[in-house]
Amino acid sequence: MPIQLVLFGAVLLALSGLPALFSRRRSSWGQVVSTVIVLAGSSTGIVGIALHFFSRYLSAPLFFPWPAVGNSVVGLDSLSAFFLFPVFVMSGAGSLYGTAYWPQKEKGGSARRLQMFWGLMAAGMVVLLLGKHAMAFLLGWEVMALSGFFLITADDTREETRKAGLIYFIATHISTLILFALFTVWRLATGSFSFLPVSPGSISLGLINALFLLAFIGFGIKAGLMPLHFWLPGAHANAPSHVSAMLSGVMLKMGVFGFLRVLTLMPVMPAMWGWMTLAFGAVSGLLGVIFAIGQHDLKRLLAYHSVENIGIIYMGIGLAMLGRAFGHPEWTALGLAGALLHVWNHGFFKSLLFFGAGSVQHASGTRQIDRLGGLGRAMPWTAAFFLIGSIAICGLPPLNGFISELLIYAGFFHSLTAGTSGGTAAAFTAPVLAMIGALATACFVKVCGTVFLGLPRGESAARAHESPARMLLPMGFLVLLCLVIGVAPYSVVPILEQTVAAWAFPSGLPSPAGFLPLRTFGWISLAVAVVSVFITGLAVFLGRKSPRRGTWDCGYAKPEASMQYTASSFGSSILYLFHHLVPSRLQKSDLSQVFPAPAAMRSHIDDPVLDQWIRGFFRRLRSLSTWFRRFQQGMMQYYILYIVVALFVLLCTLIPFRELLESLFHHS
Repeated sequence: MPIQLVLFGAVLLALSGLPALFSRRRSSWGQVVSTVIVLAGSSTGIVGIALHFFSRYLSAPLFFPWPAVGNSVVGLDSLSAFFLFPVFVMSGAGSLYGTAYWPQKEKGGSARRLQMFWGLMAAGMVVLLLGKHAMAFLLGWEVMALSGFFLITADDTREETRKAGLIYFIATHISTLILFALFTVWRLATGSFSFLPVSPGSISLGLINALFLLAFIGFGIKAGLMPLHFWLPGAHANAPSHVSAMLSGVMLKMGVFGFLRVLTLMPVMPAMWGWMTLAFGAVSGLLGVIFAIGQHDLKRLLAYHSVENIGIIYMGIGLAMLGRAFGHPEWTALGLAGALLHVWNHGFFKSLLFFGAGSVQHASGTRQIDRLGGLGRAMPWTAAFFLIGSIAICGLPPLNGFISELLIYAGFFHSLTAGTSGGTAAAFTAPVLAMIGALATACFVKVCGTVFLGLPRGESAARAHESPARMLLPMGFLVLLCLVIGVAPYSVVPILEQTVAAWAFPSGLPSPAGFLPLRTFGWISLAVAVVSVFITGLAVFLGRKSPRRGTWDCGYAKPEASMQYTASSFGSSILYLFHHLVPSRLQKSDLSQVFPAPAAMRSHIDDPVLDQWIRGFFRRLRSLSTWFRRFQQGMMQYYILYIVVALFVLLCTLIPFRELLESLFHHS
């Protein structure tokens, strides 16, 4: 049975950290055994998912006794199976990558903890996705959340890492508290904690709106939807790179899954919900890519691109919700199919990019883009894999990001041709999606050009070397997945059809393949891939035979690596167009003196939500609270006075003031 295989895979993942935990601190055998168990659990889970989608096996729900609430239910349906696939894929790929990137021989106890919580987080996500009951869902959610904290803070010797972990810990538990409220309202409205569809008219519109808002905020924090993303850049930048890949490629999608799960249970879907989801998705996508352009930290840049791609996913979901509200099944089919496929695609190409960033950091010892350069010669495989991931995230053929964004574009086109005011308004979001793609392309031109081309900007970049095969092999596997979906998109159509059908529609939902010639697009992508490989191979072959000359030196007698364009130089012209949205701080030396000191210039992009709103609020709260210190002077007589005053106030509450006033007015 598929669900038994998936659960057995989850058990293997949960137990995978024990060999590393009980091995010696500087021994590698425990990490190797743990990785083998993770690979076995991931393979078992993928087999169960394949049986669900491509066989006639039916997975019956499983019941587990739960104190005080009866039975807790887990079950495998197409929606949960769809989200389970990247969980198992990334669990195995990341664990293998970690044996070389975070070896136990060098990292000691932190590697043992990481291996332990790696498997627990993956197992928690499996339980979460299988949960058909609030208690099972919350159990998996909390295991995932706590394991994520210990994974982010694996390198707890760095203050920046500890701060990022604390912010994540606060954010994830705010999300959990909101989910407690969500399921409490759900129990009040339906009389049960089970995830069963609500029949129309059984609960009031006010409760339905409350459920939607709680789900939107609670799951939006986990998904990293702007402005609820404040925990995300720091956590992804400071975690180990394969953990960052797991957080961005998989864990963020648990928020998307929870939001979709709640929506599938709702009896009605007002148009306002769709407009709200579409608007927040557009804002998140556009601002995410703008903030990414201004970053100097390679992993922090990729983190903001996670905010961008979550925005694209929410744009597709918003279009699907509007299709449900206005009775247009083609909007729903295309929007939801594009959003779901982008869940997979983002999981694969963003994990590939984080693996590439980890390979760069492993070889050079830094994440700062302006200290890198010329790594393409020393790290040809990493450079090639990172370039492929960059093409995919920009939504360009022949890779997978092009296909999922194409489905969303097609949904906007059909909304425009519907001839309704709602469809025309929704179609105006398509230019935002196009702008996101253009800005993403500019951003990754900056990254690839600054990191892999030119000359090394520092000694660390000059000493860089190619990463070991255990890091390159998972990257190559993810490249293969990106290429297969890009050149053969029709291969995932049966899976998309089954998953989209989970969204109940009165008249049924058509196949997304009926609106786009996916086979034709697949052949076009294949042709683009073949031509690209041929041109690249020809350029490499001719480049080896051509003589090498220095580039145009702009009149300088002796050009140096420091004269190259930096990350700031690439992005400054674009950021100037959005300077009202992107708060930038510029630090530069004073050159007004007759004999000025050596000059330097630094620019920094603040996150408005965390650095200005949240931290600004607590700074003002702290300054307003300083007056309270006068009441705590460390003098015993003051504390006795406070106790006497408190007792006097409590005694006054026993005086029947109301009866005395009534008797006074009565006598008067």
